[in-house]
Amino acid sequence: MEGIILKGIAGFYYVSCDDNLYECKARGIFRKDGLIPHVGDYVHIEVLEDGKGIITEIHERKNVFIRPPISNVDCFVVVCAAAKPKPNLTIIDQFLVMAEENHTEVILCINKADLVKEEELHSLYEIYSAIYPVCCVSGKSGVGILDLKSKMEGKTCALAGPSGVGKSTLLNCLREDYAMETGEISEKTQRGKHTTRHAELFEMESGGRVFDTPGFTSFDVLETDEEELPFLFPEMVPYQGMCRYDNCRHLKEPSCAVTQAVSEGKIKESRYQSYMAMMKAIQEKRRF
Repeated sequence: MEGIILKGIAGFYYVSCDDNLYECKARGIFRKDGLIPHVGDYVHIEVLEDGKGIITEIHERKNVFIRPPISNVDCFVVVCAAAKPKPNLTIIDQFLVMAEENHTEVILCINKADLVKEEELHSLYEIYSAIYPVCCVSGKSGVGILDLKSKMEGKTCALAGPSGVGKSTLLNCLREDYAMETGEISEKTQRGKHTTRHAELFEMESGGRVFDTPGFTSFDVLETDEEELPFLFPEMVPYQGMCRYDNCRHLKEPSCAVTQAVSEGKIKESRYQSYMAMMKAIQEKRRF
């Protein structure tokens, strides 16, 4: 039987096949080959006499992640908060680069939109709206949730973003019959508490699926190559090959098409600052 892993806990995998859910163990050969089943994997299972199953084959993956252990993500919903915590543009851009590097679609979701004035919300929206689909929502009031659902429809999506931005609250909105534990923001650090303890994949009533994960809160953009990084900023792609130097890194080189575009307002200054910080970090790591 063919199915998809919806949850994995302590070596047991819960596989959905033909509207039934089977508790499964994985074949020992997977461990020998260094292959671990992930939530989101499409698998083949054999059902035993006791009604439980054995995973006998893991189908080819579109993409795979180690922390959290999920696979086959179609779209990242990168979540930030309009306030509490204050948006950190560099961190937002790191999540966007992660999504680009893994060849997924991107939706930027600005949560807690009701906590700021319209001008503040628009300034954040305006940075990204020409690059990615953007939704301004309030997970608590429900404003904007229908727009977010429509953009996620038919896709297998994962929410990514710093802790405290309201990912758990948004998941409650996306699946009405699902109530997840949510964490309060620390007044001292303005950071949220992690409330999700294992990865799980849920069907959305509007169509598609959404991962509930412990979070993509730690990842390393330093693994990206210098040559690749400019292509992970979509607004920079049209300017590749237009600089004086073929190996231009778009930092301080003369006659750089990217820095010229920044000076002309065609590329947002904050995005370029994020790019420079990532590029310099990658270059610094290579020295050691």
